[in-house]
Amino acid sequence: MATDIAQECFMRVWEKRNGFKDPPGKALLYKIANDLFISRYRKNLVAQNYISNSKPPDDCESPEEIMQYKELKRKYELALHKLSEKQRMVFLMSRSEGLKYLEIAERLNLSVKAVEKRMKNALDFLRGALKNE
Repeated sequence: MATDIAQECFMRVWEKRNGFKDPPGKALLYKIANDLFISRYRKNLVAQNYISNSKPPDDCESPEEIMQYKELKRKYELALHKLSEKQRMVFLMSRSEGLKYLEIAERLNLSVKAVEKRMKNALDFLRGALKNE
C-alpha cells in the first residue's frame, strides 16, 4: 500500500507539474501522501463496515428473501437500461468504477456541474423506478 500511495503521490505531482513555478518541495509530497493515506484508510474502513453489516450468511437467507433480492435486481437492471446513455455512463463510472466526479468530467470532456446534474437525474430516476415498480 505504501508503494501505491508513493506512486500515486508522484503521479499527482507529475500531472500538475506545469502549474508549479518552482519544483515542489518535500512538504507538498508529504501532504499529498498523507491525504492519500487518510483517504484510502477511510475508504477501507467504510468497505469493511459495509461488508460486515451488509449481508447475513447465505444459510440464513429464506427463499422469500432470495426471491425479493432477485426481483429487486431485475428491477434495477431494467431501470438502468431505461436511463439515457449519458446518465447511465456517468452513473456506472461513479458507482461501478468508483471514479470521482472530476475524473468522470475529465474522461467525458464535461464540466463537473454537468456530471453532477446527470448523476442527480440518474439517481432520481432509479429511486423512482425502484420505488414504483
